[in-house]
Amino acid sequence: MGTNLKELIKKLEGSHLNHEIRSSAEELDKILADEFFEIGASGNKIYKKDCIDSSLALDELSLYDFEVHPLGPFAVLTTYFVNNKTNNRNTLRSSIWKYIDERWQLYFHQGTVTNLRVEDVNK
Repeated sequence: MGTNLKELIKKLEGSHLNHEIRSSAEELDKILADEFFEIGASGNKIYKKDCIDSSLALDELSLYDFEVHPLGPFAVLTTYFVNNKTNNRNTLRSSIWKYIDERWQLYFHQGTVTNLRVEDVNK
């Protein structure tokens, strides 16, 4: 996997966490695959329609320790750590991005609450 792909996927993943994207149904529709689903930190399953119909939380999020793991020529798994400054909660995240209709789209996402701190992962 090339550095350019990792940078592109990191940018897309970061945009998924961005306030402007999270508050825009139109922008979310571009990023999320039609089959998108998420298992949230709450344990609830969330689908694309849920994300678009009700805006996602607009918390201040910072991404750390980002890695991309190829799953095949048209799919990658991302893993990373998120520090939520708004609610003082940290999560370990994973996403599956698939290359669909000539662009990378977010297919799956999961967040798991962790006691790790930024200092623990940002070494």
